[in-house]
Amino acid sequence: MNLSSTRTAEVAVPIVVRDLTPADLPACTWAGTAARLVQVERALERAAAGEVDYLALCTPAGVPVAIGGVDYRAVEGAGTLWQLAVLPALQSCGLGTILVRAAEERIRSRGLRRAELAVEEANPRARALYERLGYEAYGSRPDAWDVTAPDGSLRRYETVGTLMRRDMAQGDA
Repeated sequence: MNLSSTRTAEVAVPIVVRDLTPADLPACTWAGTAARLVQVERALERAAAGEVDYLALCTPAGVPVAIGGVDYRAVEGAGTLWQLAVLPALQSCGLGTILVRAAEERIRSRGLRRAELAVEEANPRARALYERLGYEAYGSRPDAWDVTAPDGSLRRYETVGTLMRRDMAQGDA
C-alpha cells in the first residue's frame, strides 16, 4: 500500500428516519450551541404533547446525522419546518432532501397539504435546496434569538428570514 497517495472511495450507508429522542441529544452537539440543544429539548416536550414532530436521520448505529422539526401550531393549516440541521461533514450528500421529504410525509399524514419554512437570507445554499424541492418564496420577516458567545456572554442574533411554502398533493413525494 502506498501511503503517500490519496484515494477516494464511495460508501453507501443506509439512513433510518425516526423520531428524535432526549437520549439522542448528547450526539447532536454538531447541530448548534448548548442553548440550541435546550431549544431542541423543549421541542421534544412539545412532540410528546403532539404539537410537533421532531425527526432524526440516523446511521445504522443509531447516531443522528440530520435533525429537524415540524411545528403544527405555527401556521394554521400547515406544517412549519424548523431547526433543520445536517452534520456539517455530510452536507451536500442528499441528507437535507431526505429530511425535508420525511417532514413533508409527516405533514401529509396529519391531513395537511402545505409545508412552510423560513430560511435566513444569509443562507443561499439552504434556499437553493428548498427551491429545488419546490418551495416558493412569498415574503420575509425579521427574526432574532439569544446565543451564547464563546466567552459565555449572551448576545442577540438578528437576521431576516425569507418565508417559503410548498403546496403538496396527497400523492406527491
